[in-house]
Amino acid sequence: MPDTVLPDRWRLDGDGIAWDVQEGARLPHQDHVEMSGRHVSLIARYELGQNRDLRLVRRIYWPMLRGRADDVRGYMRREFDELFEPVILLDGIEDRGGKTKVERVRFDGVLTFEHAPHRGLQLTRRLFPCPDQHAVVEQWTFTNRDTQPRQLALTDLHWRQGSGGVYGAYELTVDHTACEAILQPGAVLTTAIMFAARRCDRPAETVTADSALARRQTRCRTLREALRLETPDPVLNRCFAFACQRTGETLFETKMGLVHSPAGNSYYGGIWANDQVEYAGPLFPFLGDADANLAALNAYRIFARAMTPEYTAIPSSFEVEGDKPWTHCGDRGDAAMYLYGCSRYLLARGDRSLAAELWPAIEWCAEYCRRKTTAAGVVASDTDELEGRFPSGKANLSTSTLAYGGYRAAAAVARGLGKLEPAAEFDRRAAALDAAIERYFGAEVEGFETYRYYDGGAVLRAWICLPLTMGLFRRAKGTIVALFSPRLWTPDGLATQAGDRTFWDRATLYGLRGVFAAGETETALQFLTAFSHRRLLGDHVPYVVEAWPEGGQAQLGAESALYCRVFTEGLFGITPTGFDTFTCRPRLPGAWDRMALRGVHAFGSVFDVEVERASAAHLRVTLAATGGKRAVRDIPVGDAADFALANRWD
Repeated sequence: MPDTVLPDRWRLDGDGIAWDVQEGARLPHQDHVEMSGRHVSLIARYELGQNRDLRLVRRIYWPMLRGRADDVRGYMRREFDELFEPVILLDGIEDRGGKTKVERVRFDGVLTFEHAPHRGLQLTRRLFPCPDQHAVVEQWTFTNRDTQPRQLALTDLHWRQGSGGVYGAYELTVDHTACEAILQPGAVLTTAIMFAARRCDRPAETVTADSALARRQTRCRTLREALRLETPDPVLNRCFAFACQRTGETLFETKMGLVHSPAGNSYYGGIWANDQVEYAGPLFPFLGDADANLAALNAYRIFARAMTPEYTAIPSSFEVEGDKPWTHCGDRGDAAMYLYGCSRYLLARGDRSLAAELWPAIEWCAEYCRRKTTAAGVVASDTDELEGRFPSGKANLSTSTLAYGGYRAAAAVARGLGKLEPAAEFDRRAAALDAAIERYFGAEVEGFETYRYYDGGAVLRAWICLPLTMGLFRRAKGTIVALFSPRLWTPDGLATQAGDRTFWDRATLYGLRGVFAAGETETALQFLTAFSHRRLLGDHVPYVVEAWPEGGQAQLGAESALYCRVFTEGLFGITPTGFDTFTCRPRLPGAWDRMALRGVHAFGSVFDVEVERASAAHLRVTLAATGGKRAVRDIPVGDAADFALANRWD
């Protein structure tokens, strides 16, 4: 990865982003972007050469067309290059119009390449997955920019390949129907290439390009506009909207039901205790998307069924449509992930019946964490979510911090259900764990008053940020200095370990959220702004990523959920305290007069959160709900406003 921050390559454009390609300007350049539907996922890999010529490879995944039952990465996949394109005939002569210079690339959930006019004809390509069918569509539009009529023809293309797998015989197809026209000046011809796959015991789907495009655009627009961030910085607003789009689109229909999966080249049709249970689930109530909420609920229910009376560790994931519970990494702290993630989800959903249903799973995870508590008072686990890629000792800071946050959130769930004794017990355990984290992990590491990641750990780790996200601020000052020191911070966010170039965006996103929570608003905003520019408008766009070098910066869906939570929980400081109550501790930057989070679906209501500067020392926080309900709180800067939506709307 580059060690310097380069100027933005892309710019904001309408409700998307665009790259105006200038010849010789930082070329050649290559990138990839993933787009997902319910049955198919597309990673479009493209390269623009020194002369702006395009090389495009479509890597397509059909997650539920599996090869072998026990192969967790055995999804049907295939790459399609220029050999799977029709031949263009212009005035009866074979033309390489698809290879002409690209003037502009645009993305808004549909990837668009606008070619320069060639022999009077301009080609525009639009590439996208069908939102609800097993197909990827590439739509070609030709416009006659000449002053004379031009005769255009495109050849037939019908390619078939058979294979077999778990569900019997499969068929891969690529289709383009021949077409021709005499295009008058300004006239347009549109055609499409269809990349599809199916089970042979099921009929082939009829895919209509225009209808599929409209449905794709509608779905993306709905996700971008459901929960809206309004700040004076349009880059933050757009990056947030795109994060909602990405995390909301990685929903897959499986025999487990509808599930949210990471995607990203390797993780389809399954659920993970960190990605789905801990990262994405707590956000989904805020989006108000019924499908995303159902997918989250399915994940919590599936994991709950694996909780045994013997208190054996739950699987870290359920892969290949749930057929393969994955336990090869041992206990990663998965029960702590569930305790925290499920409790936060249930509080935000505001549905007591769901909370009552999943209460036994919360109790189970709390008891599991208690049984894993060591003599030193911290919670042991075999590893953490990095699964042994970096050392984590017998007890690591991540598992104990998640257990602490889980106990606090579970106590709020218990109180909401009228279970006062468990609530008090969970609060007692959280208080004891708070003290134990300080005793066991609190340390001077590389000259910083922060945390060691495990007993004997003498190197700074990115996950020292986790206590900040859970409201543990004893070592906030030294931790924040360490996070943004050259030992950990890189142009791509936090290095996983000081001195190593590996980075995982999840740590950066937890870190930024924690720094906002700790009240270091200007510092957090400075680094969030730079990071957002790099991910939205830089050289690999437009989403936050999993990691590098592993996975080549795959654009996983749950990481985008974590980006959104930097704002909901960090900048706006929304913390659930019950099914219809929460605190809001906003961190309005000094240069901003106001900010808003609109369309919040949480705590049994739909409302906007508006924050404005009332005076140099006070903020005004307004909740505005549909139907005219309003609640206004004037608070000193740095304080929290309490809201009870059931009975105290002004």
